[in-house]
Amino acid sequence: MKKEYLTKNPAETKEIGEIVAKILLKREKPRKKALVLALRGGLGSGKTTFVQGFAKGLGVKEKILSPTFVIFKKFKIKNNFFAYFYHIDCYRIKEAEELTGLGIKEMLASPKSIIAVEWPEKIKPLIPKKSLNIKFTLKNEQERKIKLENFPPETYNRIKL
Repeated sequence: MKKEYLTKNPAETKEIGEIVAKILLKREKPRKKALVLALRGGLGSGKTTFVQGFAKGLGVKEKILSPTFVIFKKFKIKNNFFAYFYHIDCYRIKEAEELTGLGIKEMLASPKSIIAVEWPEKIKPLIPKKSLNIKFTLKNEQERKIKLENFPPETYNRIKL
C-alpha cells in the first residue's frame, strides 16, 4: 500500500515523521533484522526535516542535523524492541563498500536498530527489499509531496494532512 501527502511547511513534514515513528514503536514486535526507512528525494526535498520529526517521535532529545560529512549518527532510544536509531546520509558515498568499514552490515543485521537512510540508491545492494520507502518531491520552497510505501496500514489513517 502507498499514499501521498502534501505538506505546506517544514513543521508538517516533521509532524508526519513524528507520527510514523510513534506508530512503528507501538506496532513493532521482535524482528530478525533492523527496521529500515529508505528516504529518496533530491537536495532540499525534506528528508532531514522528516528525520527530525521521526527522531522526536522515537524520543531522541539531541538535535538532528544532516550527517552528510560524518556519514551517520547513532542515537540511543528506549523501547522494548529497539535500542538504537541510526541516521545515515549516503550523499557523498560512491559505492556501498565504502560503508562496510563503518559497520553498516552490523547495523542492518541488528534487530535492535531503526535506520533512516538518505540517498539509499547509492547503497542499493545493502538496502533490504522490505524497507519502508519514503519519496520526497519538492513542490515549491515550502511545499513537499511525501509518498509512503510499505508501511503498516494504520499509518496511512493516522496522518491527517
